[in-house]
Amino acid sequence: MEVLIKTARVSYGIMVAGLATQQIFYKTFRPVILPPWQLSFPGFAIFVYVASAFFIIGGAAIVFNRKVEIISLILGGLFLFMFLFCQVPYELFANPNYMHLGEWAQAEKELVLAGGGFVIAGLFPLAKENDQKKTFIINLLEKMIPFGSVLTCVTMVSFGLDHFFYTEGVSTLVPTWIPGAMFWTYFAGAALVCSGVAILLRIKLKLNALLLSSMIFIWVFVLHIPRAIADPYGLQGNEVSSVFEAFGFSGVAYLIGYGDSGTRNSDV
Repeated sequence: MEVLIKTARVSYGIMVAGLATQQIFYKTFRPVILPPWQLSFPGFAIFVYVASAFFIIGGAAIVFNRKVEIISLILGGLFLFMFLFCQVPYELFANPNYMHLGEWAQAEKELVLAGGGFVIAGLFPLAKENDQKKTFIINLLEKMIPFGSVLTCVTMVSFGLDHFFYTEGVSTLVPTWIPGAMFWTYFAGAALVCSGVAILLRIKLKLNALLLSSMIFIWVFVLHIPRAIADPYGLQGNEVSSVFEAFGFSGVAYLIGYGDSGTRNSDV
């Protein structure tokens, strides 16, 4: 159990650091971090490098269990801020297709990045003796910890609905060696919706979190890694990003079941 919890925590850190490393490689932000606005101001690349370095350090801190409570809170807050004040305005005012649920996929992924930070922070509560040392921002961010699982599950339910709204496109993601692509498309969609709703309603929380985590983890090896190997540079490494995202999302899903069970252990 403890090994799985540590692995899940590490997967989130690897996801954050991995996406940031891609940003340095391509000299631009990943769409899951910031929407694709055409930014061309002088020094933009330096801005990308500095921001990415911060995310890499934050991800590494979570991987190596250093100041996890503070780092995860800050990351969760930053990702939520970028969702609310960058992703949402872009979709509403710059994307002409904002009425299509699928257009919100990258923004919704950032909700999982934010939710994952808050979920991890819930596993590493600050010591009571440090209460007086907390800043206003940290106190505010701590109030978001109970909503970490909510942010994540909203995305899971939305992604599940995408399987029914965009069945033809999603079915092409099923590897050709697996028969019954349409069946697995509907099955995965139903599983995402049902597990997301069950977790939101706290119905057999640990079991559903484990099942959701396991399903996404299987996709890492069956779906995302083969696609990344086949096309590592397409759309500026989109398939590689998907590997990091799926790996991290599976970890967040697992930690939701553990963290919300009422157990807190700073050694995880």
